[in-house]
Formats: sequence, C-alpha cells, structure tokens
Amino acid sequence: MEFISALIDFILHIDKHLIQITQEYQAWTYLILFLIIFAETGLVVTPFLPGDSVLFAMGALIAKPETNLSLGIMILLLIFAAILGDFVNYEIGKHFGSRVFKPGSKIFKPAYLEKTQQFYEKYGLETIIYARFVPIVRTFAPFVAGIVRMPYRKFGLYNIVGGILWVSLFLIGGYFFGQIPLVKNNFSIVVLLIILISLLPAIIEIFWNKKTAS
Repeated sequence: MEFISALIDFILHIDKHLIQITQEYQAWTYLILFLIIFAETGLVVTPFLPGDSVLFAMGALIAKPETNLSLGIMILLLIFAAILGDFVNYEIGKHFGSRVFKPGSKIFKPAYLEKTQQFYEKYGLETIIYARFVPIVRTFAPFVAGIVRMPYRKFGLYNIVGGILWVSLFLIGGYFFGQIPLVKNNFSIVVLLIILISLLPAIIEIFWNKKTAS
C-alpha cells in the first residue's frame, strides 16, 4: 500500500517532484529522465511508470528560464530512450515471452497468442504507433510484438515513428501549454485528464467489442 500511495503522489504531483530532481541533480536530470522513459517502454515489469505526465511536466519545467535544461537535447535523448526501450522489449518478448504461453495455462493460453498474432498482422502499424499513447499498453505492445515475431524491419519503422511522435508531442505540448496559469494552477487535474484521455480510446474499444459480441 505504501508503494501505491507513493506512486499516486508521484503521478499527481509530478511537477513538484521533477522540480526537486532538477534542483538536486541538475544536468543528471537528462539521465534520470532517460532511465524513466527507457524503463517504462523497455521493461515489461514497469508498466506503472507515468510516461505521459513525466514528458508533459518536463516540457513545462524546461520552459522556465531558471531550469537551464535544453528542450532540443531532452527531445532527442528521450526519443532515443523510447525507441531503444521498445527494441529491448521486443527482444525480451521474442526470446522469452512465448515460454509463458503453455498448454493448460488458464491465463496465458496459446489461443490468445494466436489471436494476438492475427491482430498484429492486420493492425500492426496502427497498434505499435497508437500504443505509444496508451499507458500500460505501450509497455506490453512491443513485448507481444516480439512474441508473435512481427517482422523486425516493420516493427522498427513503426517503433521509430511512434517514439518520435509520442515524445515530441508531450514534451513540446508541456513546453508551450504547461506555463498557462489555468494549467499551472491545476496541474494535478491536468495530469489526471491526460491519463483519462489516453485510456479513453481503449475503454471505448473494450465497450464496443462487448456490445457487438452480445
């Protein structure tokens, strides 16, 4: 429970925590942010990291002159972290992921893997790029892509495009909109809205599938 409480506090007050990080670690902030984005996208065990809100809050913080951090360097560095993370996650799924799908398993059924493979073959482009903007899903999408052996060149292209769009949009969005008084004074609400908007398409998709199946 303490971990969950700390995580919720970190997410809702991400702006304050990032200010503390930049003040204490200064130039090392680049590395800390790199590791956060890499871990969320590259390690299947850390889907809880708040990538969207971190990027937006960091963009807003860089807009402050006293921060002394470069928006350009941060964009390039975190794009590299996001792309590298997905490549690592793909390799983990490719080499180890299929071992969890065993006959007789009630959770990881081989039939689920076959359906996922068919889904990726049909919606591969949309899935890899779209997944970047959905919390938790963006962590598992490259992992599953590796399991179903999505062609490496195709995955690589979609991974690069998705990484560039995701990091750029949220960092630049935070840079230009994060200092608006309405946003600045209600940052916790803005973070919740970002999470809700990110999850909304997935929720609608689940609801629609249940409705059409019934």
